[in-house]
Amino acid sequence: MVLSFLLLAAAAGRVRAASAPKTVFVRSPDNPLVAIRIVFRVGAVDDPKGKEGLAALTAEMVGHGGTRARTYAEVLDALYPMAAQIGVYADKESVVFEGMVHRDNLAAFAELLAQQILTPRFAADDFTRNRQDAVDAITKSLRGNADEELGKQAMASVLYQGHPYGYPSEGTVAGLRAISLDDVRQFFARHFAQDRMIVGVAGGYPDGFAEAFAGRFAALPSKSPPLPALPKPPVLRGTQVLIVEKDARADAISIGHAISITRHDADFYPLFVARSYLGEHRTFSGVLMNELRGNRGLNYGDYAYVENFIQDGWSTFPLPNIPRRQQHFELWLRPVPPQNALFALRAALFETDRLIHDGIPEAAFQATKVFLTNYANLWTQDVSRRLGYAIDAAIYGKDLIAELQARLPKMKKADVDRAIRKHLSVSNLAVAIVAQDGAGLQAKLLSKQPTPITYDTSGTPPDVLATDRLIEKFPLPLAKGAVRVVPVEQMFER
Repeated sequence: MVLSFLLLAAAAGRVRAASAPKTVFVRSPDNPLVAIRIVFRVGAVDDPKGKEGLAALTAEMVGHGGTRARTYAEVLDALYPMAAQIGVYADKESVVFEGMVHRDNLAAFAELLAQQILTPRFAADDFTRNRQDAVDAITKSLRGNADEELGKQAMASVLYQGHPYGYPSEGTVAGLRAISLDDVRQFFARHFAQDRMIVGVAGGYPDGFAEAFAGRFAALPSKSPPLPALPKPPVLRGTQVLIVEKDARADAISIGHAISITRHDADFYPLFVARSYLGEHRTFSGVLMNELRGNRGLNYGDYAYVENFIQDGWSTFPLPNIPRRQQHFELWLRPVPPQNALFALRAALFETDRLIHDGIPEAAFQATKVFLTNYANLWTQDVSRRLGYAIDAAIYGKDLIAELQARLPKMKKADVDRAIRKHLSVSNLAVAIVAQDGAGLQAKLLSKQPTPITYDTSGTPPDVLATDRLIEKFPLPLAKGAVRVVPVEQMFER
């Protein structure tokens, strides 16, 4: 792994690993911007039982708190004239501190960022604010007005029940309320060490800057406990449906099952092509988008993934530096009018099942290869994203963009069809539906009756209507105990 890290990071730029922390440098001297990403292989997998959210809260206290030298308000005042900010995000196995500045402000920005990580203030007022923000993120945002994200998190709670991936990275309400400021201090001292750290610098930085900046973090402890071993995801016996009942005008749906591969595996890349064909995120190139939205007007969008996906801000692109050792296949259906929710669920499974049985059409395979060859370049369109992908390459041992560019020209339809049949299924799924009438939806699911679509307008083409008659009867074999209704107030409470 270390050798792979060195070779791949060296291919992306410069790498220094003679002593911890590890580094990834991607220099582009003519670029006036400099991006810094500091990634710790720390996350929800490190949360102690009963204190779910401790890793993410600690990250917030470091990145969005004061330092020994400055209160947090003074940190913000110092960042303002640079038009810069320190971004923080945490996932199951990573915590990221990042920012991008004009090189004229690099020295001052780097000093602020280093102080955040090396000398966090851990002030009581910062703790109160950050912990309340985390609780509000669950009780107000996730439960209240983020039904699409709620559906995804609810699906994960079924797919990864009893597993560290089975609750939001922010934590649970009970877990967050059990965390003290001393817990944060101790967690930081124990886990934010050089052996879990990657320092990344990219862009037009001056000679010697990156090495000197990385060298500052030799002040951190050299070793932390090893990244915890992960249990296998639970084996689902039949499809399990969780209906999250809340006041909602439309039903958000997420569907998934675990897969046994990551970017490190050869099968990931033909499966990645199948995913793009089925439902590239927020594009009209995917089958689901065209069939559910384009032909039937069911909702805003329908997508497919073969690894953890978080959208990067308001872009349409994946957020880098959220690596996981275990991944899953996921279908994400944006909210559908309640009367058509089960038709949409069946339609997504119908199209996936058709892909598994028929394989990817040859013409679509060729078109998807061309699309991905070009589209993937957009994922590294700025210096910060290039750095993010270079760091991911160091972690996975494979550079996603480079692998696609190298493999796509040689890939055959048979490679994709084989990967689909080996890794995708429409059985034993985890399904989450956010809906207002939980009992009614549960009864419809268990009735095993067809769920036809209701169109608001006339003029649907005959071939679409003919396919509708197949979709409305697509099997949803569910046992009585396989469909649960949970009030939203109980989601992620503990």
